[in-house]
Amino acid sequence: MSNVPSDLKYTKEHEWVREVSSNSYQIGITDFAQGALGDIVYIQLPKLGEKVSAGSVCGEVESTKSVSEIYSPLTGVITAVNPDLDKNPELINQDPYAKGWIAQIEITEAATDLLTANEYETLTA
Repeated sequence: MSNVPSDLKYTKEHEWVREVSSNSYQIGITDFAQGALGDIVYIQLPKLGEKVSAGSVCGEVESTKSVSEIYSPLTGVITAVNPDLDKNPELINQDPYAKGWIAQIEITEAATDLLTANEYETLTA
């Protein structure tokens, strides 16, 4: 069973969302997703200042098994990316909810279809 922190929100595409401040959120991929991907060897991060829409592709993760798109769970602007992932993409495997965060988004629209931890666990069971 994968780790699903109860204080986060989730998407059906296996991204997680953590509120940092009233309009700012960190995003990443879930423990379930990183486990399914296997050893992550490369990540294409979103670009600073990039406008993203909920459900749109904002990056890519490459593992020894496959390449998978990262979908933005929110609509807004990328205000930060995790610089540690350039040299150490395996941080996503080691610690997907802390050291393996991918980007920070300042939202321009409220999220409407995020899942609770319980709803996400049901989806991945």
